[in-house]
Amino acid sequence: MDSNSSTRRPQLPTASYVAEIRKTCAALRIDQNIDVTPADIKRLLFSPSFLSSFKRVSGHHGLNFPLNFPSIHSEINFLSILSLLNFASGYRVPLHYQTGRGAWDNIRAFMFGLYLTSSTGQGDLLTAKGMQTITEHQVADLMSVNLHVEEPHSEIPGLSVGKLGGPIFDLVKLITMTLRETGEVLESIGERDLGCFVIRSFKEADVAKRNADSNASVDVVLSKIVGTFRAFQDMAIVDSQPVYCFKKALFLVHAIVIRFGSSSRLPFQLPNTSQIPVFSDNVLPSMLVHFGVIDLSKSTAHGLHAIFPGAADEARINSLLDLPQTASQNSKAPLKEGPMLDEEQSYILRAAAVDACERIIEVARSLDEGSLSIEQKWIKDITLPELDLWLWAVAKDRPDYRELERFVRRDTVFF
Repeated sequence: MDSNSSTRRPQLPTASYVAEIRKTCAALRIDQNIDVTPADIKRLLFSPSFLSSFKRVSGHHGLNFPLNFPSIHSEINFLSILSLLNFASGYRVPLHYQTGRGAWDNIRAFMFGLYLTSSTGQGDLLTAKGMQTITEHQVADLMSVNLHVEEPHSEIPGLSVGKLGGPIFDLVKLITMTLRETGEVLESIGERDLGCFVIRSFKEADVAKRNADSNASVDVVLSKIVGTFRAFQDMAIVDSQPVYCFKKALFLVHAIVIRFGSSSRLPFQLPNTSQIPVFSDNVLPSMLVHFGVIDLSKSTAHGLHAIFPGAADEARINSLLDLPQTASQNSKAPLKEGPMLDEEQSYILRAAAVDACERIIEVARSLDEGSLSIEQKWIKDITLPELDLWLWAVAKDRPDYRELERFVRRDTVFF
């Protein structure tokens, strides 16, 4: 569902979705000559930055909302649509320019507006029928963004005129299209809203969990969500190889586990998501490159070796992994646009991040406990979702990390 993409799509997995994500991402990373070594992983795990920030930062999931949901169904519907719209990372810089917020915070703010508008009798835009009626101007109003760009007048020197267009307009069109299309699918299968569909999927997964391994229930939910809605079909074929990421669907499953993990009111049992693959976007691979875990120096087939100049410099990596030098950092420095990638390049990097995180957990588990200090023993128990959240949140935790370039991929609804 990359609007300008000519890349072919693979078939949906016929076996375990979780297993296929891991297998295809590992195969693509290796095939593209992207190195992830135990030595580089250990440098990260024992770095002052990781040791001092992991426990503090890895819980910053951003899923607590100051909203008064009338029911569990209402909140699950909200989380489901939030996950559906959990993209726009390629528009981070123009969004910051207009609103002062990044992609995730803008999508969260939009969801607040969507929920509040739907709760005041102005039409429920969170139902299948309501999603189909939303307009680009409604989306822009709820996001508080301007859809016009200034261009020089063709005949009058020095005069600028506003014209509908620009990256924010493109993003608004993607959001509108995604909501409308998903609403149409929901109505065609007789579901009132996305929350109803997700709850039914979790109920079916609950049955599967009792009769199979721990991944079975996650697989059931993924297969239902991804198999039904195009906006969750985050997959591609790169150099004749299929690759599956399914970032938003994985995020949705884990988001519900985070919000309701301690609840006894659910009509189903929650799956165990402590070892599901990471939710790979543009932040995770970019940060892992900057931290020296993902080595692109040999990945020449698609030119990835050249996209982050200087990222492999050892002194630079060591500086980033050290404690922050806050006194010399300028937190108000303007954000810089990172390298613009095509679809194949972005899938290669995102797949590399999925597999790199698997390798990080593998190395952490294999550490000799006797060689760890009391203050370090927790490293052996870190989970993939915790690692994902740390990478994502720490990118905003330090001024020098905020200034690190992240790759950019626009015209996609997958991340």
